[in-house]
Amino acid sequence: MVKRIAKCSVLALGLLFIYTPILLLVVFSFTPATTLGVWEGFSLDLYIQLFNNAKIMNIVKDTLLLALFSAIISTVLGTAGAIGIFYSKKKVATTVNVMARIPVINAEIVTAVALALLFAAVLPDKSYFTLLMGHVVITVPFVVLSIIPKLKQMDGNLYEAALDLGSTPTQALFKVVVPEILPGMLSGFMLAVTLSLDDYIVTAFTRPTGFETISTYVYNSIKVPQHSALPQLRALSAIIFVVIIVGVIVANIPKDKKRKEKI
Repeated sequence: MVKRIAKCSVLALGLLFIYTPILLLVVFSFTPATTLGVWEGFSLDLYIQLFNNAKIMNIVKDTLLLALFSAIISTVLGTAGAIGIFYSKKKVATTVNVMARIPVINAEIVTAVALALLFAAVLPDKSYFTLLMGHVVITVPFVVLSIIPKLKQMDGNLYEAALDLGSTPTQALFKVVVPEILPGMLSGFMLAVTLSLDDYIVTAFTRPTGFETISTYVYNSIKVPQHSALPQLRALSAIIFVVIIVGVIVANIPKDKKRKEKI
């Protein structure tokens, strides 16, 4: 009993430590005070100002489109890569799998500088393409790592059986393999979207002049203490947090249904 209470207490303290700053940000997004930590009564003024701020809305739109495009490309490439790794010979699969993990543990600043040098060597100017490719590079490994466990859970004989029954390799891939790994693909896609939305370092090194994402705009606004849009960013951060929570809950609904069906 004592051990259980101790474990629960440690877990509660850990969650409190992680989520208290975010929850405070959400709470203070409902007050018009320009200084964080000062409560001037409940109000939706910051949300109204946020949605009336054309510049921020355009930045949000550009950021979402960038995240969507990069996540789609990353999911396609990551799925192809994961399937290729899974069906390769053991030595090749092990080597490529290790190489796919290196960008995940590598310092992002190293990746950003490397991309900046590469693009400077082959392209005259930074563009939306360099920014998009930068986001694809940092998100593809996470998609691969999301899909490989699903491939390992799949019965390896299903693909061969489909071929024996007359399916072409393409038909067997899309009718047998893809449905089995679809949850991993969706998880990888959502992770890619989240990473793209959150990224600042690679974005700062690969974006064209004048192009802003939420992360770069927030960073540049924080550098100016009296920035007029700084209070509105509390409302924007609260919305992003709620959207992510809802997305995680929705993504886990199919898993919960499958568990109940098994029980």
